[in-house]
Amino acid sequence: MAEESAAPQVLQERRGRVAVLTLNRPERLNAWSAEMAGRLHEYIEECNDDAGVGAIVITGAGRGFCSGADLSGSRPANGARPARRQGEGLPYFLQRSKPLIAAINGPAIGVGLTLTLCCDIRLASERARLSMRFVRIGLTPELASTYLLPQIVGIGFANELTLTGRIVDANEAGRMGLVNRVVAHDSLVDEAVALADEIAFNPTQQVAWAKQLIYSNAANDNMRSVLQAEDEVFGQAGRTENRAEAARAFMEKREPNFHQ
Repeated sequence: MAEESAAPQVLQERRGRVAVLTLNRPERLNAWSAEMAGRLHEYIEECNDDAGVGAIVITGAGRGFCSGADLSGSRPANGARPARRQGEGLPYFLQRSKPLIAAINGPAIGVGLTLTLCCDIRLASERARLSMRFVRIGLTPELASTYLLPQIVGIGFANELTLTGRIVDANEAGRMGLVNRVVAHDSLVDEAVALADEIAFNPTQQVAWAKQLIYSNAANDNMRSVLQAEDEVFGQAGRTENRAEAARAFMEKREPNFHQ
């Protein structure tokens, strides 16, 4: 136990403009703890403040992504309360963060799955197993998953996953749309980093605006207000140096450099 408590529960690595954050309790299949939640929040906040980071990959050490809340104590760790800003839950924090890709390398159960729903893109290893396990252990869903999951997979699959609490394999998760795609286990992190690198190549402010528009408008049934919001941000984007650099690069037949 001493070795476990001494080990950092989240590891950081930089690969170019991509930060890789690894949940690091492999002996417990990266069971979610208050310390892990706090560290993850802290490191993502650091990435958000670092101009050298354009996108973030979250994965797990060892055989699991996250096996759910650590139930070894007297109370389960609550994945909905690690936010540092008053009144801000983890889903809000992750939606305002730089783009996040979940690289699901193994079991993602309970909060291990709902954490990925708060990410922008999900890649799964062929060894991944996913479950909204809450009802099976006498609990109910959290982390805004009853809002996010139906948007991702549709209400039918959301009900099936949530009300049964069953475990689905990576291929079934892919068919449901729960993950963007399934990749070979050994190349999972490399593929996630390559995708994150595509995002990180783009201008940081425009990426942030685009992500903000998606989450603001995804459930907005008023097309007029959507168009108004898009037009406002489009106008701001068109007046930036990033837009000028894109235009110069086009004329000079070269790739733009948005991070000089």
